Amino acid sequence: MIYKSTRNPNNTLTASQAILQGLSQDGGLFVPSDIPRLTNNWQELANYSYQEMAFYVLKEFLTDFSEDELRACIQAAYDEKFDTPIIAPLVKVGTNYHLELFHGPTIAFKDMALTILPYLMKTAAKINHNESKIVILTATSGDTGKAAMAGFADVEGTEIIVFYPKEGVSSIQERQMLTQEGQNTHVVAIHGNFDDAQSKVKELFNDPVLREQLADHQLQFSSANSMNIGRLFPQVVYYYYAYAQLIKAGTIQAGEEVNFSVPTGNFGNILAGYYAQQTGLPIGQLICASNDNTVLYDFFQTGTYDRNRPFELTISPSMDILVSSNLERLIYHAVGEDSKILSSLMNQLQEEGHYHLESNYQVQLHDFLAEFASQGETLQEIKEVYEESDYIMDPHTAVASKAWRKLQDREEVEANPTIIISTASPFKFPEAILDALTVDRSSLSDKDILEKVSQLTGLDYPPAVEHLLEAPILHNRLVDVASMKDEVLDILNLNKGK
Repeated sequence: MIYKSTRNPNNTLTASQAILQGLSQDGGLFVPSDIPRLTNNWQELANYSYQEMAFYVLKEFLTDFSEDELRACIQAAYDEKFDTPIIAPLVKVGTNYHLELFHGPTIAFKDMALTILPYLMKTAAKINHNESKIVILTATSGDTGKAAMAGFADVEGTEIIVFYPKEGVSSIQERQMLTQEGQNTHVVAIHGNFDDAQSKVKELFNDPVLREQLADHQLQFSSANSMNIGRLFPQVVYYYYAYAQLIKAGTIQAGEEVNFSVPTGNFGNILAGYYAQQTGLPIGQLICASNDNTVLYDFFQTGTYDRNRPFELTISPSMDILVSSNLERLIYHAVGEDSKILSSLMNQLQEEGHYHLESNYQVQLHDFLAEFASQGETLQEIKEVYEESDYIMDPHTAVASKAWRKLQDREEVEANPTIIISTASPFKFPEAILDALTVDRSSLSDKDILEKVSQLTGLDYPPAVEHLLEAPILHNRLVDVASMKDEVLDILNLNKGK
């Protein structure tokens, strides 16, 4: 399979080359030249392990990896790092099902792809005889940073630099990053929000002078964000795995459609669902669930994407995003893969902060529904589901749950079984959980807060937080957005005079 840039169809790479490069040098994102159509023998697939399902899906997208290479990456990624051999359990909660994607080493869904990306990247370097050191440069709204650093920590031939908004992540998310071990891991807080960090990271990727400077020192950038196909397509796997679990349980018959409600920020998670649907997975509707940053909700209602609005800091910080990078891929497919139209729209977004998708292209998005949940609605949803089902959701999952409930109340969602994509452990957002359940935490220490969540859930601390509060702070960099390039050069020892 060949991958091409959304901005220029002549910019093409193999899968392994696209993984190494991360983003296209013309500013676009890589997409498959043809989306494969899977045969899907569900009588067989229903009994697949997660590892077997991963091979079944990924071999269609990563075609220049040998079977042995791909199986080795999968086995190394999905092992005892996860606290259950199921890897991604499907749990019935009320009338819905929650796909729990938080059983990995950093208790967030990013582990589903970032545990395999380092192995894919090392194998890709071998396939292409690439001897340059890979510098993973990424911005995070909370979870990607820790999951990426955990995956790449002390991986030979790599450095990883993560930028995050100083006031824009939860206390647990921040502490997870600041205590990350590994000689090649670097964490930098910025004065600004996630969009500021992500825009600057893209600018650095597309800086030809910087690219040449890195090459002179046998260095090259790559990405751990879902803009990298090595992050994106492993996420397709768990959509297939969830469907297989429903068949195995006898809940649905092969071919019956299911809906997915997905808490959405940068649009990578739900885009993986779209690609799963395009390969033949029977998905009825994809619910794009937003928090108070309703830029995606507004887009699906009106066809206008407009980032010119206040940036809201919420209790679901991984969704606090106004520029959803992966939406570019969906728009590219919606406009008939016309790179000129796509580039014009993205240039408008860059220069004016908005664009409008004409109605004849909007019809291509008919399988998407959009809804949002305010912060108050999110807190209430956590409480209601806990009282109804004795199940505690993190605030991102609660957004997806509330969005589905609002659509169902208005009878706008099809009457298919619905799977809520559960993206993080409640232990990652303990303050929000206690606030939702009206537990006074004013006199509680950080450890007491976690202990209270443990009591409420009846669950032991996940290993990811068990010793977190005692772990030493290893990173303390804080810069302005304008200084991010200098910080990268300093970390890589490339500043002049040094």
